[in-house]
Amino acid sequence: MTPRPAPDLDQRRDQITRAARSVAETDGWEAVTMRRLGAELGATQPVIYSAFPGGRQALIDAVALGGFDAIAAALEAVPAEPLPRLQAYLAFAAAQPHVYEAMFSLPSGLSFGTGDGPGPLQRAFAAVRAAFPDEDDTAAEVAWATVHGLATLEISKRLPADRSVARLAYAHRALTRDDH
Repeated sequence: MTPRPAPDLDQRRDQITRAARSVAETDGWEAVTMRRLGAELGATQPVIYSAFPGGRQALIDAVALGGFDAIAAALEAVPAEPLPRLQAYLAFAAAQPHVYEAMFSLPSGLSFGTGDGPGPLQRAFAAVRAAFPDEDDTAAEVAWATVHGLATLEISKRLPADRSVARLAYAHRALTRDDH
């Protein structure tokens, strides 16, 4: 009997990343361990670590980077205008709260706000900046911070869901006033 060939490393990383998201969706990020992922995938821990030598942090960062690619795509799929981009952002966060948590709430080795962060993060910020252009990115940074705050508070159910549309309309008005 011939041994099975090792799967392509990118394919293995993708399988592990999908398994991590699945475990997080059902049991939360605290349940995402290399041992649990090995059991879920029928693989040994060394196989998991061979795909993510940086361990759990590298895996969470991979989930976060995938999330930044996905949110960038969601933002780019709507007109580069403030309200559609804010709506798309909130919709993404609501639809993928555990990925969003990996992107923003869990400890991260990703570089934010330096201009030299990973490509997916830069792409996501560029999609926000396209709707809130100014000469030094302040408008985009404040827009991102505002919609991130709304998303985080709504996902955690710390704001009443029945006022979500009113909050978004208020934020839109505040962010698009002409007296900036």
